[in-house]
Amino acid sequence: MFKIEGFDELSKELKKLSKNAKRLHGEHKISFEELFTKSFMEKYTKFSSFDELLKAGNFIVNSEEDFLAIPDDIFDSHIKSVTTFSSWQDMLDKATELWIEKELFK
Repeated sequence: MFKIEGFDELSKELKKLSKNAKRLHGEHKISFEELFTKSFMEKYTKFSSFDELLKAGNFIVNSEEDFLAIPDDIFDSHIKSVTTFSSWQDMLDKATELWIEKELFK
């Protein structure tokens, strides 16, 4: 006969992961500060904040409407020139992926 160790700990972690996944189900409104953390910005861009990235592109953003009014091609070009990403969508996808991962395992 053999003994399996660690199963209780694994079971506990799986339950926590399941609970967190259920909490994440559906739509969530996440601020840019939560998504584009200082560590994310420093790893993938030339800046330590999303605001700095916007200012470097001469984008004046005081509201969600201001941000949405930026032409996609111009913003993609800026993102490509100052980050490791080829487009805004790629940057957003990576930040979202990392946010979900952090939320699942907290």
